[in-house]
Amino acid sequence: MASLSASLILSKTSTPTGTPPIESELPKLSSYFPSTRPKSRWNKIRNVIRQPMAEFAGVAIFVMFGTAVDCQVVLSTNPGVAASPKGDFLSVSFGWAVGLAMGAWVSGGISGGHLNPAVTLALATWRGFPWRKVPAYVFAQVLGGVFGAAVVYGNYAGAIDIFEGGHAVRSRATAGLFATFALDYMSNIACFFVEFIGTTVLALVVLATTDKKNGGPPAGLLPVALFLALLGLAVGFGMQTSFAFNPARDFGPRLLLTFAGYGRELYSYRSQYWLWCPLVAPLAGAQLAAVFYDLFLNENGRFGDDEITGDDMPFIKATSSEV
Repeated sequence: MASLSASLILSKTSTPTGTPPIESELPKLSSYFPSTRPKSRWNKIRNVIRQPMAEFAGVAIFVMFGTAVDCQVVLSTNPGVAASPKGDFLSVSFGWAVGLAMGAWVSGGISGGHLNPAVTLALATWRGFPWRKVPAYVFAQVLGGVFGAAVVYGNYAGAIDIFEGGHAVRSRATAGLFATFALDYMSNIACFFVEFIGTTVLALVVLATTDKKNGGPPAGLLPVALFLALLGLAVGFGMQTSFAFNPARDFGPRLLLTFAGYGRELYSYRSQYWLWCPLVAPLAGAQLAAVFYDLFLNENGRFGDDEITGDDMPFIKATSSEV
C-alpha cells in the first residue's frame, strides 16, 4: 500500500517522458565567465595615447642610435676625447639604419611604425590613414626626436666640451652631430633635390614592402627592408646633406640644440635651410612616391579600377581600423 501511494505521488510531480522540464524547475547557474571589470582611468588614457607613444618611442630609439654614432665617430677624432678615432662614415650609415630598424620593430605592431611625418602624411593622403590621428602622430614623432637627441647630448656633453674647447662654446661643428647641414659647395637647390629624391626612394620602399600584392616581406621583417633602404641611401646620398629624409629626425634634435644654447644659426643658416631641405623636401618626396606608386605600380591604387583599402597595407591596417 505504501509503495502504491509513493508511485502515485511520483506520477503527479514528475514530467511526462519526452516533455522538456518546466523552466522554473531548471537549476539556476551563474555565468561561466566572470563579469568584466570596468576599465581604470589609466587604461582609458593609455588606449588614447598608446599609438602616439609608440611613435615617440620608435623615433627616440632611431635618433638615439643615429646621433650617438655621429658623436662617437666625430668626437673621437679629438685626442682629448679618445686615443684613436672610433669609426667612419660607414659606421654612421649603419648606426642610422640600425636605429630605424629597431624603432620600427618597437612601434610597428602598435602604431604602424611610421617614424616619419612625411610617411604619415603620405599614408593619410593616399592610404586611408585617419587624418584625425595625424597631429598626434607628428607631434609624438618630433617629441621623440627631441628626447632621443637629449639623451645622447647628455651622454656626450663632456666630450662635446672638450671638442669645442670649453663648456660655453657651441658651434656648427657639433651641431651637425644632431641636426643636418650641407657641404659648403652645395647650392640650396641641390640640397633640396638630395633630400627630395632620398625621401622619395625611402617612401617608395615603404609602399612596396607593405603592398600584399607586391610580394613584400612578412610584417615582422619589414624593419629589415627599412634597414637596407636607409643604409643604401646613406652610403649613396648621405655625404652632401647628412641624409635627413625625415622632418622629425632633423627638427626634433634641432629643437634640442636650441635649448642647449646653439643660437640662431640653427635657423638662419643658408636662409632657413632647416625649413626647405630637411622638412619641406621630405614631405614633397613622400607625396611623389605615393603618386608614382599608385599611378604605375599599385594594382589597387586610386588611379586604377579598384580603390585601395587599409586591408591591402599591413602597416596601415593596424592603425586605420582602430577607433
